[in-house]
Parts: sequence; structure tokens; C-alpha cells
Amino acid sequence: MFNIELYNQAFIKSFRVNADHLDNLSYRSIPAWDSMGHMLLIAALEEAFNIIIDTNDIIDFGSYENGKLILSKYNIAF
Repeated sequence: MFNIELYNQAFIKSFRVNADHLDNLSYRSIPAWDSMGHMLLIAALEEAFNIIIDTNDIIDFGSYENGKLILSKYNIAF
């Protein structure tokens, strides 16, 4: 599976959203992306990519698009 597919699946499973809605997702833009949903997403991403995301990066992870930039710090290319 490609990295973008793993990334998308983490969002889809964590928030139960359709793939068509991913580009516009940001923290608190949907009810599921609250503080608990945020941590579920982070856990799903860490598992999918076998990484540990730094606390500052967790805090800064505020949108679908921004998340790609953050994960690039962990040598994950999209």
C-alpha cells in the first residue's frame, strides 16, 4: 500500500469520513475530530507508519494537509 493510502485510511477509520472530504479536514471541523479523536488519529498514524510522533508535532497537527508536512519530518513521502 502507498503512503498516501495509509495516511487516508488513518483519517477514514479514525473519523469515519468519506475519502472525498479529506482535503478540507481540520481540527474541530467535524465533531469526530475533537481532542479524543485527535489522539486516535495520531495513534493510527504511528501504527501505520511505525513511528512515534513528537509531542510538538501532535499539537501542530491541525489539518489533513498540514499532517503531510509534519510526517515528512519522519521521512514519509507522499
